[in-house]
Amino acid sequence: MNQQTTTPKSLRLQIGIFGRTNVGKSSFLNMIAGQDVSITSPVAGTTTDVVEKVMELLPVGPVLFLDTGGLDDISVLASERVRTTKKVYDRSDIFVLVIEPRVWTAFEDAVLAEAVRRTVPVLVVINKTDLATPGEPVLSILSDNKQPYIAVDCTARENRDRYINAFKSRLIELCPDEVINTPSLIGDLVPPGGIAVLVVPIDLEAPKGRLILPQVQTIRDALDNDAVVMVVKDREYVAALQLLKRPPAIVIGDSQVVLKMVADTPKEVTCTTFSIVFSRSRGDLTESARGAAQLHRLKPGDKVLIAEACSHHAVEDDIGRVKIPRWIRQYCGIDLVFDTASGSDYPENLSEYALVIHCGGCMINRRHMLSRIQKAREAGVPITNYGLCISLVQGVLDRVLEPFPSALIAYQNAKNGL
Repeated sequence: MNQQTTTPKSLRLQIGIFGRTNVGKSSFLNMIAGQDVSITSPVAGTTTDVVEKVMELLPVGPVLFLDTGGLDDISVLASERVRTTKKVYDRSDIFVLVIEPRVWTAFEDAVLAEAVRRTVPVLVVINKTDLATPGEPVLSILSDNKQPYIAVDCTARENRDRYINAFKSRLIELCPDEVINTPSLIGDLVPPGGIAVLVVPIDLEAPKGRLILPQVQTIRDALDNDAVVMVVKDREYVAALQLLKRPPAIVIGDSQVVLKMVADTPKEVTCTTFSIVFSRSRGDLTESARGAAQLHRLKPGDKVLIAEACSHHAVEDDIGRVKIPRWIRQYCGIDLVFDTASGSDYPENLSEYALVIHCGGCMINRRHMLSRIQKAREAGVPITNYGLCISLVQGVLDRVLEPFPSALIAYQNAKNGL
């Protein structure tokens, strides 16, 4: 197996392909991929659901293309298709807007406006240059907006390499910093040669013989930054510490054993949780720490949203659906209403909730998580994450936020109403 098929979607540059019906979005994706990924037809509206294609697009790296339906779809299922297409806005690191050589409408304006609102870069692809050369009003609009573009003819397979090279060149120029320079999980918390101890209970939801994704990604990040990694189950943690000739630079544990981990960790040793380091890498830890303070202000009958980025088979004592609601009810001593949203589902009625508690986000990219945080902010709803919530109700949040002073201050200020 190679990186093209094994890199998780959340670690790929996600490229949304948008445009009106029948401008050649699917033809463009098929040309880039060198295979028929999407069905093409002169009949408008052929692409119904979002088509995903993973690729290794060197030197950009692993990418995920998201081929969408037409924004001007007027078929029977048009409203649902357009709604599905617009969800891809949340996921995309870069918008690719496919247009015709001499046609510019309100639909193209809407895509550019959405990109500006989200501060997402746009690459315009002028397709069908075999039918017409690029002209007005397209060229004037692109010039006025200083909008980068390439011109292609997807039927001219002999020019495929040239088109792909131009596409790659533009992508490299437009790639967001967080994609080019992926935020480290723990690399800046452990000096080269330093020791990171990972306290890893064997999760019932992990496939037999494997660790769960956050643990694997943390190990790889530590190794990439020349750290020494010791992985140990929670029951053997104390004995493992005694084997070390010098104290670890950091201890990272699963949130479900955070109370025991903190109790067993010497006060002079920094410790935190996997979920918290993912909150920093994937999203906005300071905002999530501030949101955690809302747990001190919940009132009877308040609604709390548990948001999961992945869809998984819930076990009997599921962390998001069972344990966290139980711990919060016990901590707050009041009756609360808990809703769960999983996978790509994220409610539009966020304003109904007093608090959003999100998973660590190991299955989505940073832009997607930041989009979810922004939606909560726009709705005026505090948002936090699993690790912060669990640590708070266990009484150890200040301790596990010590490695992140700005987040700790944000939590303490919000807790005190500052």
